Amino acid sequence: MAAGYADLLRTRYAARLLAGTLIGRLPNATAALALVLFVRGQGGSYALAGALSAIYGVCNAVGQPLLGRAVDLCGQPRVMLPASVLSALGMALLAAVGVEPRWAAYGAVAIAGFFTPPLEGGLRALWPGVLQRADRVHAAYALDAVAQEVMFTVGPLLVTLCVAAWSAGAALLVINAIGVLGALSVAVSAPSRQWRSAPRDAHWLGALRSPGMLVLIGAFFFVGLALGSIAVAAVAYSDRHGGGMVSSCLLSALGLGALLGGLVYGARQWPGRPEARLRLLVALLALGYLPLFLVPGVAGMTALTGLAGVFLAPSLACAFVVVDRHAPKGTVTEAFSWLVTTFGVGSAVGASVAGPVLEDGGPASGFAVAGASGVAALLVLLSMKRFLGEPVVPAAGAVRAENDRNGAVEPGFRAGHQA
Repeated sequence: MAAGYADLLRTRYAARLLAGTLIGRLPNATAALALVLFVRGQGGSYALAGALSAIYGVCNAVGQPLLGRAVDLCGQPRVMLPASVLSALGMALLAAVGVEPRWAAYGAVAIAGFFTPPLEGGLRALWPGVLQRADRVHAAYALDAVAQEVMFTVGPLLVTLCVAAWSAGAALLVINAIGVLGALSVAVSAPSRQWRSAPRDAHWLGALRSPGMLVLIGAFFFVGLALGSIAVAAVAYSDRHGGGMVSSCLLSALGLGALLGGLVYGARQWPGRPEARLRLLVALLALGYLPLFLVPGVAGMTALTGLAGVFLAPSLACAFVVVDRHAPKGTVTEAFSWLVTTFGVGSAVGASVAGPVLEDGGPASGFAVAGASGVAALLVLLSMKRFLGEPVVPAAGAVRAENDRNGAVEPGFRAGHQA
């Protein structure tokens, strides 16, 4: 398994693109924590911190698919690098003006959120042209999903260290400066500069005119909702079982399970169509969430959360393949950005739903929200199965038939990705 991933990363540009994308996404991954620490450091309330985080999240959700569409139309460097600079300037403005006047703070955060560059979608659009082979692209999608777990672990630690060494304002500046460097590393690379989206048919719905894309968005909204509710329920569980590091242990176990599951999944090729495989993986994911409402002791709960995470990264990696098959021609970056946005919105909704539920029913009810959300994601995929058959709109890979005949790559993997 290690040899397979090492072979992938030895491919020219692969390690650089993966590392640059992860570094470029640090500001987005740490924004919620950084904003809370900054507002509290300025003497502001948790309510203000929550409002700024909400504005950032909403603007990010709006900006990602729009910037993804701009990338498909104009290329990566013309969008990614200016967007990352504008996003960083938004956070720099917040660090300079503080939390007063409020309109300036809100505006600065809105700029930072809206112009967050769609690096995730951009990387997944680049993989087929860089790696050329289906087995490598399959492994890269899995490695990408795994790397996110590492980033969401290391990022908050880096923010905390910056705050301890300097200040919360300095942390905003440092994290966003690092993010610009990551985006720059990707944008000036040859694959990013040479990449061109396939010609697209003019349509205001863009990637959303694909029925398959709508099904994926609906399903992964509920997967995100499950994760958001688990994060809040873990804190409530911790309060009843000694507090301290208990919630961190649960969430770390969830992340470790996802990391291991993703590594194993990406290490081999799987038979059958990815749409059918996605339904199976989401079924297993839902099955892993259901026992959480039993809320056993800390050791048992840690084991259950670890098991609950095992099929998350494989589900995401498989979803990336399905997105590539069902995105209308010329919309691949926008399509990936929609999936990222929906997942994030679902997580935010899950956190907001879990709060009132926990007040009434305790930790068990909060984890029950996660189980119900996993089942809802599966029901979306099963009930809309007919829309995830063969794509009914021109897909991102225009040479699908030729690739099928040659056995070179899974449908949709090469055409329209690299000039």
